[in-house]
Amino acid sequence: MASMAALFTKSHAPARSLLPKSSRCDASGSLVHLRRGPVGGMAIRCALIEPDGGKLVELIAPIGFEREERRREVAQAGDLPRIKLSQIDLEWVHVLSEGWASPLRGFMREAEFLQTLHFNCLRMDDASVVNMSLPIVLAIDDVQKMAVEGHDKVVLVDANSKPVATLTDIEIYKHNKEERIARTWGTTVAGLPYVEQAITNAGNWLVGGDLDVIEPIKYNDGLDHYRLSPAELREEFERRNADAVFAFQLRNPVHNGHALLMTDTRRHLLEMGYKNPILLLHPLGGYTKADDVPLSWRMKQHEKVLEEGVLDPETTVVAIFPSPMLYAGPTEVQWHAKARINAGANFYIVGRDPAGMSHPTEKRDLYDADHGKKVLRMAPGLERLNILPFKVAAYDKTQGKMAFFDPSRPQDFQFISGTKMRNLAKNREDPPDGFMCPGGWKVLVDYYDSLALQEGAKMREPVPA
Repeated sequence: MASMAALFTKSHAPARSLLPKSSRCDASGSLVHLRRGPVGGMAIRCALIEPDGGKLVELIAPIGFEREERRREVAQAGDLPRIKLSQIDLEWVHVLSEGWASPLRGFMREAEFLQTLHFNCLRMDDASVVNMSLPIVLAIDDVQKMAVEGHDKVVLVDANSKPVATLTDIEIYKHNKEERIARTWGTTVAGLPYVEQAITNAGNWLVGGDLDVIEPIKYNDGLDHYRLSPAELREEFERRNADAVFAFQLRNPVHNGHALLMTDTRRHLLEMGYKNPILLLHPLGGYTKADDVPLSWRMKQHEKVLEEGVLDPETTVVAIFPSPMLYAGPTEVQWHAKARINAGANFYIVGRDPAGMSHPTEKRDLYDADHGKKVLRMAPGLERLNILPFKVAAYDKTQGKMAFFDPSRPQDFQFISGTKMRNLAKNREDPPDGFMCPGGWKVLVDYYDSLALQEGAKMREPVPA
């Protein structure tokens, strides 16, 4: 297996570098020089890279007069049609409002939708290309279409009919569900969780337009302080004097193999010449399927990982990524990577079968386990992002801890899959010492105990983040 140093220095062709070898732009856009690092070759003295499109899109009315004026205008616009948002729709409003999908300024119109479906990217006015692999769209039914037609603006309201945002300069077009599903997931097989939750019973029309959000989206679940926007994350990275940011997304509890990868990544970045690389530990916080550990429990587990020193709180920023999870494999992982560029990350760790899942009807993975990392290296619009392949970690029985897998002695390693981990926790069986920090494991056991108490050991329905 190639060493991490080799992966850092060899995994990218020249086209994948952040900027030409003689210079690059820091967060303000000014040029800084490169210098030679201890690993060899040129190491980048890097700050935060620019968002897609050159400027972070923020669609929330500023606090004060402008916000109050927008709220008043919506309240007085009684003749405007109102569209009630589902929980997943609201999560996409959240994503759009904070600029995770920059330069997108609202729900997609048809031209953006088609570019996303067929090219996984958007062409800008200056002919540059930004990655956009997932449709971010708002579905309406026939009755809503009739109410909306003839209007240039609509009001979007939450489940309690409270106005959340307006959509202006709107465009209505056909929602071809089969085409959307086939091109996003590569299959139309029954049993795709997001499809069943958000598309199958959705309306036959899509409405796109410019989004104006009244105030920040809040969930009042005790976790809002973790929901840092791209702008807030950039401020935090600058406050910590980060000269590189490496992002790690996950939707599962953190075990010591994950932590080994993250700490080893930082070590190699230091060896390359960076002075203060900061880890963005960025769990997904939107919709997840029923058998995933809910967000609130995952965040408790992540807190223990930092409290017990498995990861260094001084060099780690833990925040929630508000996107829903689609389980769309290589198509979706591009979205995960692209969104982190907008938050300031210039390195992205990609693992085995990213954004994948088991096939709904067959005993196999839905996607090839290696395709995600291969696609990220080739994806249009992601050239500025350094892709770091996930090194395989397993439990080394000779050392009694998680370690990088050594293919010369496979008999010494035990692989603990996510399924096995969940089954151990459900049955209150302890994993091998060194697999996960004790406090983090207790959180996981407590979660499955709560299921047994509440639902007779049946898996509960997914809880919106």
